[in-house]
Amino acid sequence: MADFDLSAYFQRIGYAGPGEPTLDALRALHLLHPQAIPFENLDPFLHRPVDLDPAVVQRKLVASGRGGYCFEHNLLFMEALKGLGFSVSGLAARVLWGQPEDAITARGHMLLKVELDGQTWLVDVGFGGLTQTAPLLFQLGREQATPHETFRIIETDGHFRTQANTGGEWRTLYRFDLQEQYPVDYSVSNYFLSTNPASHFRINLIAARALPEGRLALANNRLSHYHAGGRVERRELANATELADIITTQFGIDIPDADAFSALAREKIFQEKP
Repeated sequence: MADFDLSAYFQRIGYAGPGEPTLDALRALHLLHPQAIPFENLDPFLHRPVDLDPAVVQRKLVASGRGGYCFEHNLLFMEALKGLGFSVSGLAARVLWGQPEDAITARGHMLLKVELDGQTWLVDVGFGGLTQTAPLLFQLGREQATPHETFRIIETDGHFRTQANTGGEWRTLYRFDLQEQYPVDYSVSNYFLSTNPASHFRINLIAARALPEGRLALANNRLSHYHAGGRVERRELANATELADIITTQFGIDIPDADAFSALAREKIFQEKP
């Protein structure tokens, strides 16, 4: 994308480091991005289309005080990395979080592969409440600490799995291979996830944000604050007004069409009768 505004992106995430394609820069960007730009699905929840045109994604996530889901986050991050001169390509994954290990799910998640100084790194700034906050070296079985969880990549039956250690247990986020994906591949999955009435992104409200120490996660009206060290605070929000306030103040999201959001939240989340 020739007109990608790298300076505006740097300002959005608070990056003031060197503008060269180095590992230090990759790590810094990967940490800052999910802290500054939240994961959220307000558009599908509001039955609004998700447009993956790079200019639209940049305008939404960089200029308009919004977040997005995996395709938007990782497409934006890809453009930023390309702007810095990184060698980066897109991959696709089958999400297994909350699913049996042998489940066959669609290729509904996007991640990135970066080639740097003879090594392969896996990059993913868009996996909701367990979004990586550092790139992972593509080295099978190696436990890799990040500013948040510890991750590893394992191989099973000819494909790879990204796992995170949560609560002392290794849990699989998704399985993937190294076949390069293209915009048309993501467009098909994006269309289903953002428009199909059965998509969980249409049915449920989801938001997540990495914090300097811990994470925030919202699932409908259930707010969870995961602190460093394992302590978790959970509470249920009482009404649509409180929900909108949390989305704005805690997640930093400018809600599109606030009246429509409040009406839908009252109906779908709080099950209030008109």
